Amino acid sequence: MLKKIYLSVFVIIALYGVLLIPDNAAIPIEEEGNAVPFIWDKDDKWDELEEQFTQYTRLERDSLNLQIEYYLQESRDLLDQIDSTSIANDQELGHFLNSYFELSTRIAASKEIHPNYLEMYNDARRKIKQASINWDLSQHSQRELIYQMLYGMRAAVEEVLLQSYDAIDPVLHVQDEPSETPSTQVLGIKVHSGDLLVSRGGAEVSALISRGNDYPGNFSHVALIYIEEGTNIPYFIEAHIERGVAIARLDEYINDRKLRFMVVRPRADLEALQEDPMLPHKAAKWIFEEVQNRHIPYDFKMNFYDDEAMFCSEVGSTAYAKYGIQLWENESTLSSTGVVSLLNTFGVEYFRTQMPSDLEYDSQLSVVAEWRSNESLWDDHVYNAVIDAMLMCASQGDKVEHNPFMLPVARVIKGYSWLMNRFGKASIIPEGMSATQALKNNTFVEEHKTIKEKVLLESETFYQEKGYKPPYWELVRMAEKYASCSVN
Repeated sequence: MLKKIYLSVFVIIALYGVLLIPDNAAIPIEEEGNAVPFIWDKDDKWDELEEQFTQYTRLERDSLNLQIEYYLQESRDLLDQIDSTSIANDQELGHFLNSYFELSTRIAASKEIHPNYLEMYNDARRKIKQASINWDLSQHSQRELIYQMLYGMRAAVEEVLLQSYDAIDPVLHVQDEPSETPSTQVLGIKVHSGDLLVSRGGAEVSALISRGNDYPGNFSHVALIYIEEGTNIPYFIEAHIERGVAIARLDEYINDRKLRFMVVRPRADLEALQEDPMLPHKAAKWIFEEVQNRHIPYDFKMNFYDDEAMFCSEVGSTAYAKYGIQLWENESTLSSTGVVSLLNTFGVEYFRTQMPSDLEYDSQLSVVAEWRSNESLWDDHVYNAVIDAMLMCASQGDKVEHNPFMLPVARVIKGYSWLMNRFGKASIIPEGMSATQALKNNTFVEEHKTIKEKVLLESETFYQEKGYKPPYWELVRMAEKYASCSVN
């Protein structure tokens, strides 16, 4: 009897020892050529605007309103001077953006949302998107320009919304791009079959995807919507890390926590749509049927050249490519050392790819509407600020570590997950992710949560002392104090 016990213990110890053998295989990296990460490098400007904001909050209401009216008119005049059919003019657009920042600072100080302010935001977005049709976005300077304008204006508007006492309308309608495909309503937005819903998930990895880009953004996920003819029932085709490409019903899509989403639609005047207005619907229907016919695992490598596995952006781009439209006219690049290091930890190999946020800058697409709330915007900003700090640490050489003694346990869970995948079930460790990567993912998530909690506490103190929520750049500074590299 004792021999059997000893033998069993020996076998368990031996098996545990075998499972402890580290996975030292390096994940290859497809090097990204001459890409350069965008850097605002305007910390002094942001500090100046914050100082102005605090001064404006002390002004008499009538005096502040006069300044708001002045900058509303100045910004409107500068916007009217922009020719939506011209080539990129950085000086002209830069003057408007600076004026819009000055206006935003004063609007934020009023603690009210002015309808004319949001209306101008929409007018400017439509005009810049229209103008970008004539730009050469393969040129670095022009791609930077459209990013500065669209991302810069969104950042300004969101600071205003977060400082306002007014409850915001979660839906912001931008442009009702014509479409002949079947339609339905999603959270007050009319969507058409073939639309792309670019969203931001409420998880730590979602924040990494949205910020881990040469052009850091606010979106981490893409779903392609297919609306059944006759019934007008919507289906959302999207790639999930946990289970690969799947089809969700409306209630499933809404209940899967999102901090925001943006609806984009191919322009009706595209040559391909002029020839066949139902093309977006056909593309959506093709991928809808493809998912029903075969299992498509999640593509951790982010290799959009191979559709055997797909990440979220690849679902939409593959479907449209089938019908002759190549989305992401200019591919996304991820070239900073921090981004490459952190994403490579989780299996990413390709750093010229298709990132969700960059879909907004594709001149083939119109922005139809956005959905977000006060609460979700604040969460988005805090999550992003922590990621920005963690990316800074990664660029300084920090690595995501894991507890090697937990590797045997993780490998057993991975084996169980493999069986679940074979039966088409969602697994604990996603298909395509190794046990080691799963442990590192846990470390990453826990570190993010720890920093986030400290930032939330400090931001509450900031609010109590100063009477306003810390703007994004202040959140980043807070996060940088608590990130691990700050004590290295």
